[in-house]
Amino acid sequence: MNIENLRAYCLSLKGVTEDVKWGHDLCFLIGGKMFCVTNLEGDPSVSFKVSDSEFDELSVSQSIIPAPYMARNKWVQVQSWDRLTEKEWETYVKQSYELIKSKLTKKLQKEIEEA
Repeated sequence: MNIENLRAYCLSLKGVTEDVKWGHDLCFLIGGKMFCVTNLEGDPSVSFKVSDSEFDELSVSQSIIPAPYMARNKWVQVQSWDRLTEKEWETYVKQSYELIKSKLTKKLQKEIEEA
């Protein structure tokens, strides 16, 4: 995975928008809520939300840490593009998308699905 492939994959998900926040972070959003963030400068890193059980498992593995500022919400930060396989990247990013989408109002979820 690389930033171009990550961007293409995220934007292929229904209702996703992108925005640059804090001057150097490319954020992917569903319903205005972030589900994946990657930096545009410096060392590569990607942050996304995971399930509670995966958070405990992943955050102690090599090149994956609790995401700064977002760990309390069960986000992890992957610090190397080659840490995960292409399939794992897609699985975790899609899961993060679904976890965030599930917290949106039912009305907004319906609008996204019908768009």
